[in-house]
Amino acid sequence: MSDATDLGETFPRQKAATRGFRLGAPRSFVLDPQGERVVFIRSAGGRDPVGDLWCAEMRDGTWSERLVCSAHTLASGKIPEAELARRERLREVTSGITVCSVDEQVRTATFALDGVPYLIDVSTPGAVAQELAHPGPCIDPRISPNGEAVAYVHDRSVFVVTRTGTPQLLLQAESEDITYGLADFIAAEELERHRGFWWLADSSGLLVERYDESAVQVQWIADPATPTAEPVPHRYPAAGTPNPIISLHLAPLGSAPLKLDWDTEQFPYLATVSTSTETPLISVLNRAQTTSVIFDVDVERGVLNERAIREQLPWITLIPGVPAVDSAGRLIEVLPADGDFRLHRDGIALSPPGVQVDAVLDIASDIFVSYQSDPTTSDLALIDESGGFTPFTDGTGWHGGIRKGALTLISRADLATTTSRVTVQSPAGNFEIDSNAEVSIVSPRVRLHEVGTQRLRTAVLFPKDHTPGTALPVICSPYGGPHAARVISAAAAFTTEQWLADQGFAVVVIDGRGTPGRGPDWEFAIQGNLADPVLEDQVSGLQALADFYPDLDLTRVGIRGWSFGGYLAALAVLDRPDVFHAAVAGAPVTEWRLYDTGYTERYLGLPDEESDDYDNSSLLTRAHKLTRPLLLIHGLADDNVVAAHTLQMSSALLAAGKAHTVLPLSGVTHMTPQEIVAENLLLTEVEFFRNNLGRN
Repeated sequence: MSDATDLGETFPRQKAATRGFRLGAPRSFVLDPQGERVVFIRSAGGRDPVGDLWCAEMRDGTWSERLVCSAHTLASGKIPEAELARRERLREVTSGITVCSVDEQVRTATFALDGVPYLIDVSTPGAVAQELAHPGPCIDPRISPNGEAVAYVHDRSVFVVTRTGTPQLLLQAESEDITYGLADFIAAEELERHRGFWWLADSSGLLVERYDESAVQVQWIADPATPTAEPVPHRYPAAGTPNPIISLHLAPLGSAPLKLDWDTEQFPYLATVSTSTETPLISVLNRAQTTSVIFDVDVERGVLNERAIREQLPWITLIPGVPAVDSAGRLIEVLPADGDFRLHRDGIALSPPGVQVDAVLDIASDIFVSYQSDPTTSDLALIDESGGFTPFTDGTGWHGGIRKGALTLISRADLATTTSRVTVQSPAGNFEIDSNAEVSIVSPRVRLHEVGTQRLRTAVLFPKDHTPGTALPVICSPYGGPHAARVISAAAAFTTEQWLADQGFAVVVIDGRGTPGRGPDWEFAIQGNLADPVLEDQVSGLQALADFYPDLDLTRVGIRGWSFGGYLAALAVLDRPDVFHAAVAGAPVTEWRLYDTGYTERYLGLPDEESDDYDNSSLLTRAHKLTRPLLLIHGLADDNVVAAHTLQMSSALLAAGKAHTVLPLSGVTHMTPQEIVAENLLLTEVEFFRNNLGRN
């Protein structure tokens, strides 16, 4: 770990320069099933955005690390547009080597750097990266399990190349509206599927996604600050409008590809693809996301065989790692049962009640899972053939991990420190992988509570020099929506909140209904209404915390958030000005009809059929109610929550005669990776709250 180079530096500057302390941290781990090595990506320092390829290996009974390939020596800085789009979907803030693909024996790796594919032997010290032949800028190279070939995407088409061969065109895009080999927008943004092609387990060919966007509406992403630049067309499937047409193709090496047919009109979403066994497995979803069909892929005949149909109201929650099959061909799933998300094998529950399985990490004789028995913690466990449950971690922190063969890798964060530890467990002993990430100059002092009849999980932070008995203005800092819990047992999650507190505020974070970690019923409570339940929980949680902490001055309460959190912040001052007195709303969804199909329709249905639910969840219909200070912030290059959300909200407020402030960010996407922008946004927020809540 490294410390800030300038001890007089402000936290906003440090956070911006380190990209939220993600630079320098090891990530993207691949484990050797024989237990000899771990391949990973890490940059050289906490302010170096360029990721390098590293290897930790066992030699002569001792674990040690070595640099496999430095991206600095190869990078040109010319990144293909398709790669930039892929990074945006992944919220990727680094450069250089951002992802790599490794063969089954973890001996050879491939990666792309600025559109150039490379191959390197990770098992031999001193090996040199070899540039692979390619017809032009390519992205997402993937090596075959046997290590003999690499597939990649160029110009929306899929190519395969051997170490010394020429690229062979496997599937060619028929027009500019068609893409092979990349994940479509909804899959990448809302279904957590970021890949568009997969090698078969025997390396004989690939499964390849094709998507046709010709019917998808075009939105234009412009930069008003540069009026000479042409707007960029962006195919965006807004709620109620056509989705891209998805298909899946079996592409054997050396023979013609075959289209794998299912009813794509009824089931337009390709949700998951698993090729880890000889019989690949895929799952598809209907548009309402209430029904999933699981298919086996018959590679010999080139057809799909229906394996199972799953129906769940109000929607199906996708869990990473499943559906899949074990070595005996049994179906592994995570399904709602008895109020929990439980691990199932061939329809029989294996994990115990009271445990929320949130990911399946490895399927062998035992199944390695991530789970939550409390929404503020994340733990790992092994589940055996009979359902025996063996925890791997202690239930006090926030853990992640992977397992392969003889190796298990565990990451741990907790409330005691802002740093995290990555430990490799092997039969020959444990080894901790170094991190070059900077240590935050802010040390959060987080107090977690469970409050109210809803048992809301909450966090409270006071200034480091707070004197009990001194009333403080309050800033609520929620996300508050699906897929993201903010109240977790990891101090690093609260560095910004502690810095805000140190400016003279009490900061409160509340996870309400709809957030993950508490089971199906908790998640489903926002069906048809994205406004009222989430706001009610912010209000009741805040009021309950004031009973614990009289220093929370509820006559001076601000609220801030980004994305869904921005929506919630604006909603709060519109609907409950008696509770919330000022709001900063970053990239807010103000009108759900403008947001994408996959997310919005899951919770609200189709706009033509559920117009009342859309109106009730909209901020535009509430514009006339504004009586409190509201700062709207939006990146003009945002292709996820497009700037039209804030611009239409501003127009509605002006039409209603309501004063407000808009801060447009030229060239900024849904992320804010630019250092100066990210730094000054925090300073702007603090000044806004000081002006509108008073100073302490």
